[in-house]
Amino acid sequence: MSGHSKWATIKHKKAAQDSKRGKIWTKLVREIAIAAKMGGGNPDSNPRLRKAVDDAKSENMPLENVKRAIQRGTGELPGAVYEDLTFEGYGPGGVAVFCEGNTDNRNRTTNQVRKIYEDFGGNMGSTGCVAFLFERKGFITVKQGTVTEESLMDLVLELGAEDLKAGGSDFEIVTPPLDMEKVRDALKAKGIAVDAATVTMIPKTTIPVDAAAAGRVLKLVDALDEHDDVAHVYANFDIPDEVMATLEKSA
Repeated sequence: MSGHSKWATIKHKKAAQDSKRGKIWTKLVREIAIAAKMGGGNPDSNPRLRKAVDDAKSENMPLENVKRAIQRGTGELPGAVYEDLTFEGYGPGGVAVFCEGNTDNRNRTTNQVRKIYEDFGGNMGSTGCVAFLFERKGFITVKQGTVTEESLMDLVLELGAEDLKAGGSDFEIVTPPLDMEKVRDALKAKGIAVDAATVTMIPKTTIPVDAAAAGRVLKLVDALDEHDDVAHVYANFDIPDEVMATLEKSA
């Protein structure tokens, strides 16, 4: 959990920069189109599309862009045909690195992503080599100080959450994937501010990473995340807080 939490914090800060460059809009448009293609163009009956549209709104994407992306996915408008794909491998220190993405050219993207693994001291493996080390969960954060841990614990467990723990300045809530929206909306209805809410891949176990390898691991993960065809990157590193703080200062 600690590795996921720390990387999630970095990604949250990085997302603001990506948004300014327009990169995050590009990735969201693809996700909306694929979600609409797979499950239909109605967000009310398509959870994946509903999540993608919510993410687009949070990034201030114009509704017309969202509409066109949905129409491309359903075939109402012409456009590139994208497919989902995953990449799996290991980074420095034996850290498992799992990527989810989409592409209109599988061979091109596979070769490019493999090179990123290799350039940053890792190696891309075969399908399934690290996927078993992660599990898909809903992940919600609430700032500490806005509610007591005991009252929050009682509430989220009643709503069907699986776990709650304090992590840094946040309370971290883990839910079954399909219950994330229910728990998030119930918290908001109670007047509890939700800092972040998503469906993600959480590592079942983590790998301790020392100062020598930590920077290299984060550079690999960051380089993968920068690739236009990579939508999400997950890793099971556990970097000590003091090392992470030093890396963030030097970033």
